[in-house]
Amino acid sequence: MITTERVQKVIEEEIRPALQSHGGDIEFLGADLEEGSVKVRLTGACGGCPFAQETLRTQVEEVLKGQIPEIRRVVRG
Repeated sequence: MITTERVQKVIEEEIRPALQSHGGDIEFLGADLEEGSVKVRLTGACGGCPFAQETLRTQVEEVLKGQIPEIRRVVRG
C-alpha cells in the first residue's frame, strides 16, 4: 500500500541525497493513493535544468517505483 510516509522516506533516504550532490533538491507535493501517482517539484539546479524531465524519470520515478511497486507514475508539480 502506498502511504505518504513511505514515499517521503524513499525521497529522503534515496533520492534527495543524489539530487543534492548535483546542487538540486526535490519537494514532495502529495500523492493520489488510489491512482498510484506521486507529485513532486524539482528545485535548485534540477528545477531549471534542461534534463529535468529525464531526471524525474530516471532518478525519481524509477527509484520510487522500485521501492513502492504500487506507484504507477510520478508527475512534476
